Amino acid sequence: MTEPFTLRVFVPSGDPKGTRIVDRMNWTGRGYYIPREDWPNIRHREELDSAGVYALIGHEPDELGNEYPVAYIGQAENIRIRLGQHDTHKDFWDRAMCFVSANNGLNRAHITWLEWSLMAAAEKAGRCRLENGLTHSEPLLSESEKADVRSFLNEMLRLMPVMGVHIFEEGKSEAASTKPEAVAEAQKIPEVIVVPAQAEGFHSAFIDSNAWWAIRVAAKHRPNLKWIAAYQVLPVAAVTHLAEIDRFEPYGDEGKFKVVFKSPAEKLDRPIPYGNAISGAMQGPRYCTRKAFDEAQTVADLVV
Repeated sequence: MTEPFTLRVFVPSGDPKGTRIVDRMNWTGRGYYIPREDWPNIRHREELDSAGVYALIGHEPDELGNEYPVAYIGQAENIRIRLGQHDTHKDFWDRAMCFVSANNGLNRAHITWLEWSLMAAAEKAGRCRLENGLTHSEPLLSESEKADVRSFLNEMLRLMPVMGVHIFEEGKSEAASTKPEAVAEAQKIPEVIVVPAQAEGFHSAFIDSNAWWAIRVAAKHRPNLKWIAAYQVLPVAAVTHLAEIDRFEPYGDEGKFKVVFKSPAEKLDRPIPYGNAISGAMQGPRYCTRKAFDEAQTVADLVV
């Protein structure tokens, strides 16, 4: 899409860093770029009580200390209510981009197809980590409906880069480098949580109960964690056991969790010693990829 076009951008607060409402002549759609801190000021706009699609966007650090995008893509028959729920329950995002039809022309089938298309585009571009994976096949639409909704999608994709949203663009990266191998490195997703364990708790819980509890688990990592490893404190001072995670259960009312194992923990053939890790490195949970865990020489290598 290289032809020139004109946008109309309305800034309701007068602050150019605040919410921006974007539309085009002869297009029935309307886009909203909403910084999270501005959501309380924008949430009562009546037009957000409409069906539409949205992307929540944030950043998280990689193993090199760089930041890369994380996104959650969704659809709702009432955008205002759904974004309000995400403001309460999702921590990672700092901006949202949502689209509705100015004439209420989008129905449930349309927004489901748009959601699927945006997830597929984000997966193909590889410029972010999706909090929700592409878990369903393309929704069915009639030939004429698909033509209309694809036209709506194309306008969305045209407008988003102007608003600073680039996660659907192919051939580029918002990470530290545009090289494919560097992008892959930047997008490592933690699959292992390593927890410190005192001797009594290690034997009674990790070994005898096939579970570990009363721990805080970062919300951004929780959906992707597949294994839990135990670091036994002095005098052992090493990561010695690994178990596959079955599920997380809320534990108490302080935001902590119980981790239930799929099967008993297995003893590592090669324990991972504390080694040259900095003082206090295992005072709390650590997160790493399974590859990093398998290759770790010391606790210092277990880091995201």
